[in-house]
Formats: sequence, structure tokens, C-alpha cells
Amino acid sequence: MSASQIPPATAVPGDDVPTLLVKIFGKDRPGITAGLFETLAAYSVDVVDIEQVVTRGRITLCALVTAPSPGQGSAEGDLRATVHGWAESMNLQAEIISGRGDNRPRGTGRSHVTVLGHPLTAETTAAIAAAITATGGNIDRIFRLAKYPVTAVEFAVSGAETASLRSVLAPEAAQLGVDVAVVAAGLQRRAQRLVVMDVDSTLIQDEVIELFAAHAGCEAEVAEVTAAAMRGELDFEQSLHARVELLGGLDASVVEAVRKEVRLTPGARTLVRTLKRLGYQVGVVSGGFTQVTDALQEELGLDFASANTLEIVDGKLTGRVTGDIVDRAGKARLLRSFAHRAGVPLAQTVAIGDGANDLDMLNAAGLGVAFNAKPVVREAAHTAVNVPFLDTVLYLLGITREEVEAAETHVG
Repeated sequence: MSASQIPPATAVPGDDVPTLLVKIFGKDRPGITAGLFETLAAYSVDVVDIEQVVTRGRITLCALVTAPSPGQGSAEGDLRATVHGWAESMNLQAEIISGRGDNRPRGTGRSHVTVLGHPLTAETTAAIAAAITATGGNIDRIFRLAKYPVTAVEFAVSGAETASLRSVLAPEAAQLGVDVAVVAAGLQRRAQRLVVMDVDSTLIQDEVIELFAAHAGCEAEVAEVTAAAMRGELDFEQSLHARVELLGGLDASVVEAVRKEVRLTPGARTLVRTLKRLGYQVGVVSGGFTQVTDALQEELGLDFASANTLEIVDGKLTGRVTGDIVDRAGKARLLRSFAHRAGVPLAQTVAIGDGANDLDMLNAAGLGVAFNAKPVVREAAHTAVNVPFLDTVLYLLGITREEVEAAETHVG
């Protein structure tokens, strides 16, 4: 077809154009949508908008269409009678509302508000919706992303700036005991193509240095220093050297023992596998040790991994680390390096971590997620997740549980 043969696009109805909102309710079954539009087709109306949702086997179908031409006499009355008759024959209910023009334009400032509850109560939902309204936001659409291991729903909100929504909803969520993530709408959300995670207490349930310390008989002493460093009370590099020094003299065979003791966080394998199937690149940065992260990289098929390295001489740990220290600034630097190597703009990266030494990385990423994090980290990150399932991060990217399960089924 040549350019001259392409028909002109139908103009979007102006505010003065008569339109009809046709709403259908009832028990869902195949053929309802086709049947409604076959019925409407007899009146040569144009489709302006369609919305359909099925909840527990009940359908709500809304069609906004242009009204029949005034020159068609009683055509609108006939359309109403015909639609009601068709609905009755299908054991459905119909409602037809006259009006003018299209939907009102959505307000500027658009965000996705993801709510994670275990369970998600009516009280919580009411409070979140009221808080959105209080910011001047309008809820345009709500849909469920997942029903287990947590209930996850997403609100599409317009009319309020993302930062304002986040500042209002974060304390509300903390008081309610649920997780609320607020991210800006737009192509950037779907374009995030690199995910970089902390390891200890994020990708895995353990603090690796504490596993080593248990073999050296100084677990309690090391754990106390680790906790202070993660809260931001101690300089990370100094605390690292102090803890590693306590491991001096351990036989190198302890490395293999510690590898076997490492426990992945629930959902970690699903998160990495799903991201990889979607074409993401995935990396880890750790204040822990390459003796463990190298094994995790191989096991999970990670694209990038960087950590500190325990020095081993003559089959013994020396109590020192070699090479550049992976600390708070180092993690952010490695995120940028991984993004450069992956060919991904920094704005299209996601960082996940739990400790104070993750903060620079979380703030540098396009989306920083505090995962079961210390209070100082939750307050500073873009969003926080406080359920024990790492794959819930997928919901923040708009990926549904059904899509995850479909990928598992089709790819194996």
C-alpha cells in the first residue's frame, strides 16, 4: 500500500462528541467480549477505549464508544435495547451511560506504587489509597502482581510527583507493617537491564565472615564488629581488617567447608534465573570474599562478581586480605564498572543491598532497593522490601508471578 492509499487516522473524540460507556457484568465465559462488539458493530460505532478485568470468575467489561450518528434517528435507543437484550440472553447485566468525549486526561506525574502484604488487609489498602489521595494523586488502575508468597498489587497513579508519593507513603507503610515501593512510570522502568546485588544477608542468608569465624572460635566477637559496621557505626575497611585478622592461622580447607554452609536467600535462585531469561545481566559485589562469591557466580550463572580476597600462604589464612578493598565507595564504583562493561546506562540499573556499605551503590543505581535492611538504609534507599523472599524484587519491575511461572514452565 502506498502512502497515498493509507486511510487517515480517526481523530480522537473531542469533548463535544457524544459517547456511550457500555458496562457489562457477570459470570465470565468465552465469547463475551466478541459478542458485545459484534452487537455494537451493527451501529457503526467507533471504539474509543476498552477495559476488562476478571476476578474470581466474574467479568467487568467496559467499552467507551462513539454514539450512533444523530442522522440515524432512534439508533441510540435501538443500540441500548439491543445491548440489554444481548446481555440478558447471556445472563449478564448491562449499564449504558451517555456522556461526551474521551476519558479525562491523566494528571502529570505518573508512578507505579507496588504494595506487598503478608497478608494484605482491607485496612492497609484503605490507608494506602487515602495517602495517595492526600498527595493529590489519582489511582487510575489497580491490578494484582502476585498472590504468593506475598500478595502484591500495583497502583498506577497520576497527578502526584514520585518523590512526594514516596515521602508520604514510606512512613505510612512502616506504621502499617507492609512494604510500599514507589517508582516513576515510563519506559525507563522496563528498560532496566542490569541488576547488581550485595551478597551477605541479601543474596545469601549468612554473613560469610561469621561462618569463617565460627571455625576460628571467634564468632561472637566478629558478629559484634560486623553489626556495628553494617549500622554505619564503624569504618568498613578498618572493621574488615580487624575481623580478618582474627582468622589468621585457619587451614585453607575451611574455605570448602564454608562454601557448603552458605544458604541462598529464599527466592534468590528464582530471581536470578528469571532475570537471565528476560535478558538482564546480573552481578554481585561483596564486602565478603571471592573464595565464596566465585562459587556463587559459577552456581548461579552470574555475569559479574567482585569481592575481597582472603590471603592464603602455605595452606593457611594469613589474617590479611589482598588487592583493593570492596567497601562502600568500592561497591558504587563496581556498579558503574559493571554497567559500562554491560553497555547499560546507569539509569537502567537496579541495586539491592541491606547494609550501610551498600548506600552509595543503592543511590547511584536507577533503582536502589533496601532488602530487609538496617533502618539507616531503608530511609535512604529509593524503596524497601522487608519480606524474606528475594524474588519479590521482580514485582517492583512490573513482572507478575504468572509471568515468572510461565517462564519456569516453558524454559524448564
